[in-house]
Amino acid sequence: MSADHLLPPGRSYELSRDLLKGAIDIHVHAGPHIFSSPRRVDPVEAAQEALDAGMRAIVYMDVFEMSNGTSWIVNRVMRDSADRFETFGGLIMNTTYGGMNPRAVKTALHYGTGAKYISFGAHSTYFQAAREGHIVDGEFVPLSELYPSFKTEELDRCIRIPLEGNPGPELDEILRLIADHPHVYLNTGHVSVEEAIRLIELSMEYGINKVLVASSVTKIATMDQLRWMADQGAFIEYTLAAYTHTTPIPKTHYYVEREYMSIDEGMDAAPDGGVKKVSEQIRALGAKHCILCSDFGVYTLPTPVEGMRAFVACMLDLGISADDIRTMIKTNPERLLGLDPLPEPASEEA
Repeated sequence: MSADHLLPPGRSYELSRDLLKGAIDIHVHAGPHIFSSPRRVDPVEAAQEALDAGMRAIVYMDVFEMSNGTSWIVNRVMRDSADRFETFGGLIMNTTYGGMNPRAVKTALHYGTGAKYISFGAHSTYFQAAREGHIVDGEFVPLSELYPSFKTEELDRCIRIPLEGNPGPELDEILRLIADHPHVYLNTGHVSVEEAIRLIELSMEYGINKVLVASSVTKIATMDQLRWMADQGAFIEYTLAAYTHTTPIPKTHYYVEREYMSIDEGMDAAPDGGVKKVSEQIRALGAKHCILCSDFGVYTLPTPVEGMRAFVACMLDLGISADDIRTMIKTNPERLLGLDPLPEPASEEA
């Protein structure tokens, strides 16, 4: 076994907890949510637990709302801890806001704490929504074929990124808005790998300097594609939720219509390799290009803080060094959010 794969010294529960000091989870799904998709924590609970763990910040993701409004409220509630902890939010473009909607983006940039990110959709990307459906008589049938209303109300409004040529007026305006706000990062969202690559190309053309490749893209991209994206300066996101035992469960319902539920039917149950694949890709790409986060908040999983600690522990057990973990949960998120680096906390590492 090569030295690169030896287990690092000092692995312990205490070390996994210690590494959370000063850490930032950039992918937290706290409540509220629609009734069919219960949350594990509300926004204040998520923030308080992160503060108690010694973390520096969390970033809320909300598939329905501008989460920078939530961030504004939580920061006021926790104003006594403002010197040690804060929260951020942003906008995931979705069909609730009309899909590719520059007006929604412009508003998010000036609402609450101000958006820290603009994401190109979660369940509201054509790439994902077109693959959602049900098993009928043993065969997978897309929702758009089962329900004509799904096509007109959802699929036709979903986000698609043109792979070549002119980006179109809506995407052009959105990219210009992000470029005009250099503290904001572009999150590729749940688009296809090819669309994510195109977004990175367009980001370079428009002068957008901060891009995050969403974990939904990461887990289906090839290593050559990931290397290319990292070489262009994009951060590669790894979320524990994308590699947990609950991946095959339809955890996050987006649609209020009950017939549209079970969104994961017909989709891959889990990425090959699980968390071991994450560690292998981190070694291949280099920790300086990667960010670890939880994507926790659903009731089927532990709290986001425990998700972060578990992810850290998994990486330690797979031979990723404490220094590389600090880079991926502290240094890189600080750069993405435009935060000044904090001094390294005293470590219990042996």
